[in-house]
Amino acid sequence: MPTIDDITAIQEQARQEGYAAGHSEGHAAGLAEGRELAAVETARLAGLATSFTAELDRADETISQQILDLTLDLARAVVKSALAIRPELILPIVREAVRYLPSLQQPALLYLNPGDVELVQTRMGNELTKMGWQLTEDPDLEPGSCRAETPDTQIDSSLSTRWHRLTAALGKDSNWLAD
Repeated sequence: MPTIDDITAIQEQARQEGYAAGHSEGHAAGLAEGRELAAVETARLAGLATSFTAELDRADETISQQILDLTLDLARAVVKSALAIRPELILPIVREAVRYLPSLQQPALLYLNPGDVELVQTRMGNELTKMGWQLTEDPDLEPGSCRAETPDTQIDSSLSTRWHRLTAALGKDSNWLAD
């Protein structure tokens, strides 16, 4: 027959074994639950990071477009004021237009804003006459614009056309006359 000490020892051993088994099971269950929660939180954080990155990309695109719009607005204002301050800036535009269009076909007409005709006549008149070009006033053209025409061909070097080409190359549709 077991003694009280033996029974107490058996009880203590059973208690320790039960504690160890419960501890081990609790640890395993807690570890599994912790891993599951960590996986859920990791997925949630990954989703937040992806969403944040997408929002940053959208913000970058928006800011880039706003900067491009501002730059175009500033460029338009600078060009308009530069032509008002320095009307001789029409001369390279005229040279470029007549360079691309041979004057062999007559009549070869160079249309300019009435305010630009005198300047072009004074600075380039002899050269243009020798090449077969005739200066013609066109009040519909704004200062700094020109149009070169022969019977078969036309080159539109108006500010609005050049501006449209520039902004189209940048993926924009910006009106030259917009303020």
